Formats: sequence, structure tokens, C-alpha cells
Amino acid sequence: MNSETHPQLAAPGAGIPWIERRVGSLLFGFHRLTGTPASISARFQREREAIRVLLNGVDEAARGTWVLIRRPPGLEDSSRYWSVWMTLDHLRIVHGAMSRVITELLRGITPPGEASTAAVKPRTDVAADVEAAWERSCDELLAVVAAAPDLRTAARYPHPWFGPLDAAGWHALAAGHMGIHRRQIERIIRGLAGAKAVR
Repeated sequence: MNSETHPQLAAPGAGIPWIERRVGSLLFGFHRLTGTPASISARFQREREAIRVLLNGVDEAARGTWVLIRRPPGLEDSSRYWSVWMTLDHLRIVHGAMSRVITELLRGITPPGEASTAAVKPRTDVAADVEAAWERSCDELLAVVAAAPDLRTAARYPHPWFGPLDAAGWHALAAGHMGIHRRQIERIIRGLAGAKAVR
């Protein structure tokens, strides 16, 4: 990373504005109320396919270029200066964490520790192999969900913005989360023409 060109952003884990959290909670609640495991997984897959299309429209050499973007709703300020590959790495990390949380909740176990948005930031040295790793993380999450007879678990694990969630809640969150970062990738790609690589 070139510290001379790195913008001053909020610290990782600083969160998003209160009004966005409130609106996000309402939308999240609506999707949970109206969605089924099948429809939520289908939404997850649609976002996955949209990201694949975006990737195919960008030269591989540009996918590691960091771009400062205008913050889309739901994205922390500290995440505004990433590359496409960094965004995929973040998704890979989050999908792995969600798969582990859902697996534990399905066993009736509340995972130890606390979920933290600061703990799931991407590596700065991420490279092309993250694309396959991201795909595997998507497959893993979908497989965990597909194998569950019922995602409405008694055990819950808290999200730092949305509070205690059962396995169904974490599944629903995965689809919405992917949508936020698909929009982030769209903005990164739009900004690539004027961006300089800083690795």
C-alpha cells in the first residue's frame, strides 16, 4: 500500500450512519418475513451471477487496482478504498464465518466470541486466486443451508448491527450482504478508468 495516496477513512468497525442501520433493519426484517430458504438462496445466487458478469467485463490486470468510491448505503467508510479482488476476499471471509455460525446454530450451539465488522476486512495483498476462493465460499454457504431441515433455530448469535439472529437470519443476511458488495464492485469498476494501481 502506498501511504501517500491512501485516503483518510473512518476506522474499521466504525459502522454506518444510524438512519441507514434503521432502514436496513426494516428492509432486512421484511426480507426475512417474506422470504423462504429457497427464495433467499435464489437471491444469493442472482447476486453471485451479477458479480460474475461484472468480473468478466474487467481485465484481470485491473481487478487488483484500488479505487476510492462514493460510499453506497450499508458500506462502512473504511471499505470505500478497495479493489475488486479485495471485495471478493471480504465476501470469502464473511461467507466462511457465516457458514460456521449457521452450522453451530443448527447444532444448538451459540458460537463463542462476538461478530465484528472490523475482523472481516480483506487482505491488502490479495491476488487472482481469490476469485476461485470466493466461488468456493459461496458453494459452502449454500450447501450448509441446503442440508438444514429447518433454519429457524432456538440458538442465536448476535450481529453487531441487527442483534441476535437464528440460522435463518444469518442466511437472509448473506444475500443482502452480497448485494451491498455487488454495488460496491459496480462503483469500483466505474472508477477504474481514472484509478492508479496501489499495491
